[in-house]
Amino acid sequence: MNWTEERVELLKKLWAEGLSASQIAAELGGVTRNAVIGKVHRLSLTGRAKAASGPRPKRARSPRAPRAARPQTIGNTALKIQRAPQPRRLPVLEDVVVPIPLKATILTLNEKTCRWPIGDPADEEFCFCGHEPRENGPYCEYHSRIAYHPQIRREKQAASG
Repeated sequence: MNWTEERVELLKKLWAEGLSASQIAAELGGVTRNAVIGKVHRLSLTGRAKAASGPRPKRARSPRAPRAARPQTIGNTALKIQRAPQPRRLPVLEDVVVPIPLKATILTLNEKTCRWPIGDPADEEFCFCGHEPRENGPYCEYHSRIAYHPQIRREKQAASG
């Protein structure tokens, strides 16, 4: 498709009237919208008139919920409503006595001592529980109840929150 002088003049006239590139392409025939846009840029045409359709009617906006109440979306879970995280609940320890640490050090730990860390590892007073662990586990009865939750309890927690 060649841009003849007549077609270029018609393009300039239609562009000044405010027609869209698609409308101009349809009017000219044999040319695409992108070809019209490219020619407009090469000719450095500006000063377009407003479209003849008049002012656009304003859409009525629906009231929006406050920002904090709107659901949060992350990644491909766009439709999933994210709830605020529930505070972590410690398991109920019915008849288990809290052991007084025997203050085992990293050098005194073995398979017959509870390996539950107590305190900040950067402190000099950092130690391990040191009590006798449960069978086939690294922790004593008390610390095992804190560390491990039965499958049924985990399923209930997942379903509720």
